[in-house]
Amino acid sequence: MDPGELGKRLGKSSAALANWRYLGLGPKFVKVGRAVRYRASDVESWLQDQTRQQTGAA
Repeated sequence: MDPGELGKRLGKSSAALANWRYLGLGPKFVKVGRAVRYRASDVESWLQDQTRQQTGAA
């Protein structure tokens, strides 16, 4: 999926996702030329890693 599609799913802007990529946060991504794409499996894996039991959990 492209950043716009992922942004809609996560409630984030494409600019926020670009910032996450720059900082090394967020799901893994693929560069195809200049285009950024996200694999569904990488997004699901990243979301799974974000699961927390409490707000203080690291």
